[in-house]
Amino acid sequence: MPKKKRKRYEETSKEPPLPTEGTVICGIIRHLGGDYMVVKCMDGMDRKVRIPGKMRRRVWMNEGDIVLVAIWDFSPERGEVIHKYSRSEVTKLVERGVIPREFLEALSEYI
Repeated sequence: MPKKKRKRYEETSKEPPLPTEGTVICGIIRHLGGDYMVVKCMDGMDRKVRIPGKMRRRVWMNEGDIVLVAIWDFSPERGEVIHKYSRSEVTKLVERGVIPREFLEALSEYI
């Protein structure tokens, strides 16, 4: 009997997802363990976010990575990771002006 093919999490779209209402671009400051992290968001807040189950063992996240976070309605100081940007996607967003270079430089101070 043939093996089932698993779907990969990574999307093949060429355009990186942009932040909409209720989402914000953040940089990972440190891991807390148990699928939780502390991130520095572009709106100036530090948030405790969690990695959802569909990304847990498929997408590896390190300190200094840029992620897209959905902010929880009932608790604005917490959120959930939606997407991890690759290095090429980050350079595209910097060229478009979505992510300022100062944010990346400030993020490197925490690491």
